[in-house]
Order: sequence, then C-alpha cells, then structure tokens
Amino acid sequence: MHLIVTGSGAGGGFPQWNCRCRFCASAWQGDRNLPRRTQASLAVSADGMRWVLVNCSPDIREQITATPPLQPKNAPRGSPIVAIVLTGGEVDQLGGLLSLREKTAFALYAPTSVLELLSENPIFAALDPDLVSRHELTPGQAVCLPGGLAVWPFAVPGKPPLYEERKNVAGHRPSNFTLGLRLKDTDGKTVVYIPSCASIENELLDMIGMPEVLFFDGTLWTDDEMIAASVGSKTARDMGHMPLSGPDGSLAALKGLRCGRKYLVHVNNTNPLNCPSSQERRLADAAGWAVAWDGMEISL
Repeated sequence: MHLIVTGSGAGGGFPQWNCRCRFCASAWQGDRNLPRRTQASLAVSADGMRWVLVNCSPDIREQITATPPLQPKNAPRGSPIVAIVLTGGEVDQLGGLLSLREKTAFALYAPTSVLELLSENPIFAALDPDLVSRHELTPGQAVCLPGGLAVWPFAVPGKPPLYEERKNVAGHRPSNFTLGLRLKDTDGKTVVYIPSCASIENELLDMIGMPEVLFFDGTLWTDDEMIAASVGSKTARDMGHMPLSGPDGSLAALKGLRCGRKYLVHVNNTNPLNCPSSQERRLADAAGWAVAWDGMEISL
C-alpha cells in the first residue's frame, strides 16, 4: 500500500488566510521552521497507479499540483484518482469536490447524511451524475473500492458540520456525520484514518485495533487553545475535537494502543505542534506520536 499525506492541516490550513496568531504571524514573516499545511487529506493506492482520496479539501488543486502521482497521465483528459471517500461533511472535507467538475469519472463514497447534503445543494450538481457515482458508507459494512482497496467505515463521536448545527439541534437531520476509516489492501496491510474525534471510548479503541499506520485527530493541543489565542470563542470539545493534552486528552486515552506508526493530522493553525522545536512537539514525540506533514509518503 502507498500513502501520501496530501494535506495535514485543519480547516483553513496553516498559515490561515486571515490569522496572525503567534504561529501564523511567524509563518507569514517567512519562518522556514514553520512548514505550510494545506487542509487534511490522504491519498491511498494499492498499486501505485490508481489512487483513492480520503476527503477532498478546498486545497485539492494545489495538492494535486504538489503530488505527481495524482496528476493526469493520459491525453486528452483523465485522472489516476478513481475514488473519493468522505469522513464527514465539513467544508474542509468536501469543498474540493467543486474543483473536480470537469467531466472525469470517479466514485464518491460518503455517509448517508453527507450524501443528503450534497443532493440538497444544487451547486454539487456540477458533478455530472453520469460520471461521478455516489455510494453510501454505513458503519460496520465493508466496501470494495476501485483500485484494489477495501474500506471498513466506523462511527466516531463527533458533531454535524458547522453550517448544519442549528438544523441538527432542531431535530431535522440525523447526527451520523463523522466516520473513521479502516483501509486494507490485498496483502492485509491496514491503515486507520480518524481526522476528527470528539471522545474516545472502549468501542472506538476496539475499532482502531492494531493497524500498521494510524492517523488521528491532532487539531488542538489544549481545550481552550483558540480562546487563549484570541481567535475564537469555542473550546476544542465545542468544535467536536478532543484536546491532545492533559489527563483527559486524546494522547492519554490512546496511550495503551498497540499499533505501528502513529501520526497526528488535521493540525490547527494555533497548535504549538506546528513548531518543530516546541515543548508540545517533544511531548508528542515522547508519547510515540509524530506530526504528519504535507507530502509525507509511506509504503507498506
């Protein structure tokens, strides 16, 4: 299996277009020790030729430009991207679909609630239904993807997309928006991808299991991080993310995991993990976690 982290940042990327928190300010000033991050996405292939994208961020064109295996190979039109799998309905997970409207076939897989959102919004009709087939992902039901991969979706504690929160509170729509994915190739190599997670229970730990590679929600280091940085009024948990640090944080909850390599993704612009020399980065390293970066490649 071949993996490419096409994007490692949270919504807005890093530096965020309208932000001058202490890390974004340094990045805007050209600090080369603070690498840019586009919004989180993962490219996976069983054969190195046909690729599945996990989430399709608004940065998709930039990500394809930076990733030669995802670029068109045959004239006059075509793409090695054969499928896109969505783990949720946030803008940073599906906004890039609108950049893939130029009459090339691929299969789209998403939770039922997200497929409903796409069907209800007429702008997504730009994706020609004769070329872009839509398929439901149901937690616990395995799906064979184009290109020789299989995916097992599973429910992850989360929340509705920001633009759907009021409707959900009013009871207009089910809340099953957030999925984790277990991807497996024909050799049995397994990758688990969970870019968003609101809480960790034993059931989720069982679903993670012992993959060769785990990518997990690394959005915020502390619960009040955005409030302390004066760039927001919500806590990490308000936004559907566990903070990484503290006795009730995700690093502590995942301490007993027995898996291979572990990477944090969906890193917010305010997160000290953006700085390789930070104390927080050293603490994450000591706990056995690396921070994924854009363009990172893994072969299994």
